[in-house]
Amino acid sequence: MTETAAALRTVAHNVRAARTRAGLSLDELSRRAQVSKGALVALERAQGNPNLATLVRLADTLGISVSALMQGPPQGRVRVVTADDVAPLWTGEKGSEARLMLTTSGPAPVEVWRWRLEPGEDYPSHPHQAGVVETVSVTSGSVTLIVDGTEHTVGAGQTATFDGDTAHTYLGSGTETCHLIMTVHLPPGPASAT
Repeated sequence: MTETAAALRTVAHNVRAARTRAGLSLDELSRRAQVSKGALVALERAQGNPNLATLVRLADTLGISVSALMQGPPQGRVRVVTADDVAPLWTGEKGSEARLMLTTSGPAPVEVWRWRLEPGEDYPSHPHQAGVVETVSVTSGSVTLIVDGTEHTVGAGQTATFDGDTAHTYLGSGTETCHLIMTVHLPPGPASAT
């Protein structure tokens, strides 16, 4: 079985299990997450190729993290992840990409992402559930964060944070590729249960 097929089977299992725990039918999850029922049926059968926006909408609706949809069984006390071992969850037309490296465990999990944004390429994100906080640390280049329609440029060596429950966009700015580490702090309690 290929690595991609195994990952898709894990996502299929985790979506089905989370939907069942939440007591939601395919129709209800489809309506709440604004994902077509056909796409959900295919996903739960480990078919298709869900994009990042779909996974985020499903995770938010199910009250879990994106990585909870993607992770298999625990691997021990320490988990080391190499960027090249993690497939991008989003790739842009100009070569930008986002990789979900891991999620911490505990009552308020944190997702750790590696992003590469090419100049002029953007990723618009829909609002997340209330209580989600995003932190962006730029290691090279610069990114323009657009939050509630206001632009904030964050350059190498700078970190920005904001509440993720509003529309926001990441835009590669300047003339060089932007590399950043993003952490997504999930709210404690039932919304972060896996």
